[in-house]
Amino acid sequence: MKPAPFRIERPHTIADAVALLVSGGDGAKVMAGGQSLGPMLNLRLATPELIVDLSGIDDLRTVREEAGHMVYGALVTHADVEDSRAPDVGQNILRRVAGGIAYRAVRNRGTMGGSLSHADPAADWVNALSVLGAEVEIAGPSGPRRLAMGAFLAGALATALEPGEILVSVRVPKVPATARFGYVKHCRKVGEFAHAIGAVLIDPAAGTGRALMGAIDAPPLVFADAAPLFGGRIDAGFSTRFDASTADAALTAAGMTDAVDRHVHVEVLRRAVAQAASLFTDTRSAA
Repeated sequence: MKPAPFRIERPHTIADAVALLVSGGDGAKVMAGGQSLGPMLNLRLATPELIVDLSGIDDLRTVREEAGHMVYGALVTHADVEDSRAPDVGQNILRRVAGGIAYRAVRNRGTMGGSLSHADPAADWVNALSVLGAEVEIAGPSGPRRLAMGAFLAGALATALEPGEILVSVRVPKVPATARFGYVKHCRKVGEFAHAIGAVLIDPAAGTGRALMGAIDAPPLVFADAAPLFGGRIDAGFSTRFDASTADAALTAAGMTDAVDRHVHVEVLRRAVAQAASLFTDTRSAA
């Protein structure tokens, strides 16, 4: 099947992109790397009259460092992160996630901002950046604004972007050297979207942690304070106290009724915890 006819514009500034989206109204769609929109066009799941191609906006390819954060332009590709052309927020944190996204051909063109804007619940950046406490920066006809990931993700394949708005960058907190990151996903075949994702960011030195269960046909289930998953405290022995029943209860409260599905998600989270603990142990042993 071929896409329905459409007009394409390639602006060179964020302001021009916003103006085009406003003029195009409901008939306009944004394209970043095209890895999500392209298949939708071919299947006629999307039939826009106008496509605003962001690939000509150099400002969206930049990476800048701020106090306590790295800020990634929306057009930073998965391969940019995987190949370390874009600096990481910690030791092999984002790079590990990027290297597991789909296939290399997809990683060469797929973008961080495009993935977040598509908001597939099983997408890696949706989940990894949520557990890391990232924020998105948005430009639109009413000016710039910033949203936490939890506020940006409005549902499966839905975001809080208003008409005429585009995601321009992602602010990700730097990960302290004392923190450990675990990220595990369950796929039937390498390169496919995950059926379950578990992620944790644990800092035993600070006694803090975040955890997440994703790919649940909704925005990720985030534990902003992961301590209840570990008997109420986070320290060097956190993995030995992982409480599967607390994770299962959270999934039940979120509306997941199938016990087998819950078991898979809890097990994937347990493996992410074990991965983080293994990295913590390896680092202490090398010290």
